[in-house]
Amino acid sequence: QVQLVESGGGLVQAGGSLRLSCTASGRSFSINTMGWYRQAPGNKRELVAAITTGGIANYADSVKGRATISTDNAKNTVYLQMNSLKPEDTAVYYCRFLMTDRYVYWGQGTQVTVSS
Repeated sequence: QVQLVESGGGLVQAGGSLRLSCTASGRSFSINTMGWYRQAPGNKRELVAAITTGGIANYADSVKGRATISTDNAKNTVYLQMNSLKPEDTAVYYCRFLMTDRYVYWGQGTQVTVSS
C-alpha cells in the first residue's frame, strides 16, 4: 500500500554536508510523524530526528545543531540535512513514517559514509 524510497546517501569527507530524502507513495494514507533512524555496524538502530506533520521536530543529542529535518507534506517527503559531518555519523540511514492508524513503514536504507 505504501512504499518509501530513500536517496541522497554517499561518501563525504568530515566536515561536509549531505541531504537525504525519503518519499512515500501509495494510493491514500495519512501521516502522523516522519523520522530518520540510523544503524552503524554492531549498533542498534537509533533515532536521529523526527518531525510531526505540524512541524514539531526532535533530534538526537548527537546531531543537535548539525541536522535539520524538514518535510514537504504535499509531496509526502521528508528530508534530513546534515552538516559538519563526523566519522561517527557513518551508518545506514532509514526513513520511517508513522501513519495515523499507527502502522509503520520503513525505507530501504541509504548508506552514509564519512571519511576522516
